[in-house]
Amino acid sequence: MYAQQIKTSILQAFPDADVEVLTEDNVHFQARVVSDAFEGQARVQRHRMVHAAIQATVGEALGREIHALTLTLKTPSEVG
Repeated sequence: MYAQQIKTSILQAFPDADVEVLTEDNVHFQARVVSDAFEGQARVQRHRMVHAAIQATVGEALGREIHALTLTLKTPSEVG
C-alpha cells in the first residue's frame, strides 16, 4: 500500500522522474529516483526535496508505519 503512495507522491513532485519503490515487508522501503530536478543540488537538498514530497502524501506514517526509507537520488547524467 505505502509503496504505491510513495511512488505517486514522488511522481507528483517530479513528473519527469524515473521512480522505483521496493519493499519486502511494507515497513522498510527503498526508493530509487532519477530526475533532472536534482541537477546542481547537494545530496542533503535532494533528500529534503523528496522527503517533503512524500510527507505531503503519507503524513505521519513516515516514521511510524514506515520504519525506514532508503533513498537513492541521481540525475540522468549520474546514472549513465
